[in-house]
Amino acid sequence: MLWKGRPSDPGGVAQGRFGGQNGKMSIRRLLAFVILSAASPAALALTPALPAPEVAPSEIVAAAPAEAWTTIAADQLLVMDLAPDAAGHARRVVIQLVPAPWSQGWVGNIRKLAQAHWWDATAITRVQDGYVVQWGDPDAENKARAKALPSGLLTTSQGGYVLTGGAAPPLSGPKLADAPYSAKIRYFAGWPIAMEAGHAPATWPVHCYGTVGVGRDMPPDAGTGAELYAVIGQAPRQLDRNIAVVGRVIDGMEWLSSLPRGHGEIGFYQTPAERTPIRSIRLGSEVPDLGTWQYLSTDSPAFARYVAARANRRDAFYVRSAGGVDVCNAPVPIRRALAKR
Repeated sequence: MLWKGRPSDPGGVAQGRFGGQNGKMSIRRLLAFVILSAASPAALALTPALPAPEVAPSEIVAAAPAEAWTTIAADQLLVMDLAPDAAGHARRVVIQLVPAPWSQGWVGNIRKLAQAHWWDATAITRVQDGYVVQWGDPDAENKARAKALPSGLLTTSQGGYVLTGGAAPPLSGPKLADAPYSAKIRYFAGWPIAMEAGHAPATWPVHCYGTVGVGRDMPPDAGTGAELYAVIGQAPRQLDRNIAVVGRVIDGMEWLSSLPRGHGEIGFYQTPAERTPIRSIRLGSEVPDLGTWQYLSTDSPAFARYVAARANRRDAFYVRSAGGVDVCNAPVPIRRALAKR
């Protein structure tokens, strides 16, 4: 240990009192004490060995067996192709739609919009730093120029943001504390679901980084699903139960989070030239050679170990464990499946 004591500081060795014969005797005695102490079992007991580092969450995910992974069906995916960037790179964003029974009025509308190719030649219209990227018809607010919606879209209501008590299927997986937003978090088919307390609680999907939701006007409007956004900042959990959650970005998030920020009100672009054109949005089942994605089953032992490791980091980098984890800081692992040979 390096001491930084001053000559008048009794806590340091730089006391300036080791000169002369008395100083030499003091040094000898000090050295003898150090040697004896180092050889003493009692002294050794004062410096216990550090526990061996535990595996990191990423290592648990990498070691998860094949049977712990669940394939996401292509018809549960929404594929958005943006215009290439300035360097000519293709920009594809893949979204997984939220499973039934949550938000199904909006999800059904999104399927119809994609099948009608309604989003072709629309645009990303808003990028608010630390918050959301939003896309849809740039002329939606102009009734004379707004793009007509396809027929057959369902009328939605704000009552659909939450499943009433007892309407949800059984939830499982790890239990996470979630105050003040909900009583706790459980999981369904790879999705974190917030729930109230009680025997038959109300439930709802949550807003985390990458969550996709439905843009809307002031209540009671609940949006159709034609206007969508993705969270690119810290989790805005205050939006839970106030907007319909319809999906999450599982690939290509970098193409959204790196877009230039808008300088208009709440991040809207002020000119058409600032917008990023959308070439197409399709259901995954309509996209040739799309590839396959898998999520780590939230019922698997591997996922339970992963969440426990996220809450109690003891791998080599960490000095102190937090002893808990926020749902958005333990995202369900998703990977692109390797092609079969």
